[in-house]
Amino acid sequence: MSVENSQPASAQVAEKIERRWAAISILIIAFLVGMAAYAGLYQATMPQTQVETINPVTLHVTGEFVETNLGTAVEPDGSVTVRAVGQQYSFTPSCILVPAETKVVIRATSADVVHGLLIQGTNVNTMLVPGYVSEQTARFPEPGEHLMPCQEFCSVGHEGMWAKVKVIDRQAFMALAADKRRLSCVK
Repeated sequence: MSVENSQPASAQVAEKIERRWAAISILIIAFLVGMAAYAGLYQATMPQTQVETINPVTLHVTGEFVETNLGTAVEPDGSVTVRAVGQQYSFTPSCILVPAETKVVIRATSADVVHGLLIQGTNVNTMLVPGYVSEQTARFPEPGEHLMPCQEFCSVGHEGMWAKVKVIDRQAFMALAADKRRLSCVK
């Protein structure tokens, strides 16, 4: 007499269901491990397609990040580019002016140590590493103000390192941009 025949019919059914669910659970776990491996290898850990380097020693003297070039500018295609520098213990400019409902490219770097650029209430969150240019694209749906603290500990004055992003109506921004090459909300 076989073991299967010695078990009651209900026990045989329960064992069959348990094996089926165990197989389904193993397949789900294998699928999730595969997804995590794919995301880790091909989406999160692949190097950026374009890595820009910059000399942090001459950052303020020549090139894209000289002080007269910092702030917000309208590009020929109608998009807006913000250039900023983080240094112990401030951001330059300390108040960034951007238009609502417009593509905004944020290009920033650090002059001294690693800083973090986080715009609260948005998905903008990047590290500013000396020698490298960080670039992120954002779109602000409506006018308002956002705090921009440094979220990477940069030394004893870190807690006081923050700036502000002021989002204004697109038409008002374009009227201001017609008069000035670079904009910021610092008076």
